Amino acid sequence: MSYAKTLTGQRPVVIAHRGASGYRPEHTLAAYELAIAQGADFIEPDLVMTADGVLIARHDNVLDFSTNVRDLPQFTEKKTTKVIDGANHTGWFSEDFTHAEIRQLRARERQTGSVPTPFRPANCQFDDRWPVPTLTDVIQLAQAGGVGIYPETKHPTHILKETGIDINEVLLDTLQLHGITNFDDLPVYIQSFEVQNLQRLRQEMRKRNMDLRLVQLLGDRGQPFDIAQAGGSTTYADMATRDGLAHIARYANGVGPEKYHFILPKDEAGRLNPGEATSFVRNAHAARLLVHPYTFRGENRSLPKNFQGKQPHNELQLGNLVGEIERFLQTGIDGFFTDHPDLGRQAQ
Repeated sequence: MSYAKTLTGQRPVVIAHRGASGYRPEHTLAAYELAIAQGADFIEPDLVMTADGVLIARHDNVLDFSTNVRDLPQFTEKKTTKVIDGANHTGWFSEDFTHAEIRQLRARERQTGSVPTPFRPANCQFDDRWPVPTLTDVIQLAQAGGVGIYPETKHPTHILKETGIDINEVLLDTLQLHGITNFDDLPVYIQSFEVQNLQRLRQEMRKRNMDLRLVQLLGDRGQPFDIAQAGGSTTYADMATRDGLAHIARYANGVGPEKYHFILPKDEAGRLNPGEATSFVRNAHAARLLVHPYTFRGENRSLPKNFQGKQPHNELQLGNLVGEIERFLQTGIDGFFTDHPDLGRQAQ
């Protein structure tokens, strides 16, 4: 399919969201390996910290969401309650484990919901097969596979408070250790929902003479946690305005917006708006910002009604994800996050 003109004039990139997480438990080397085989341009590790300063790939620092930690008696006493980004959580937390202890865990399909259930039950057949990978593991895999990485720094304010370790310093140290100082060494985008850590990253990269790319993520509601902690009033909606995007361009190279809220809204019936897109992509490109929206998922439950499969009551049936992505490509986006890299490549 032909796509609308992107900021760079190059084809949009396919970003494997937590790996090929539509087919394997997210943030496992198996999910990343499959994503590379399916043609992804980037693999995305969400990064959390261990007690001894090692970055590992997990969506959350709450380990019982995606590992077998609750089944291991040697770690029973580590269960505790913490406030993370303003919300109470009870469980096992990455920052309370050393890397040696993390290596005793096995990854599982992530659980979600008020009554935790596997996000994709079919992926549970792969539970407990693989360890939790480190950032180093992901870098080495990407280098061998000829793809870039797209790490997200998770809960940087919380991690700094809990451990006294700046996730930015460890991330840049690890990249440099593997000979990655600029985008030509290995394509790297670093993303965050917070603001100040991206601004600190920009400053630190300048000190180190590093040239990587930064992406400001935009949630569909609320405000960045670090802004809220500082008593600021700026919301994600404020950041998505023309002036807000111009400000982001001072420290970042791109934005990662929630796709429906910012680019192509759904109507009251849950159908993808067949009309014109919002001005978001146009305004971001005017500020010289790349646009990489999230997250394209293939199951009926995640698709607009007019892109669902023939059995819409079957929430886990794959629908017309290719068609949905094609519709978004018509808006001029520069890339997209997807759990199904093979279908993303097909749409591209």
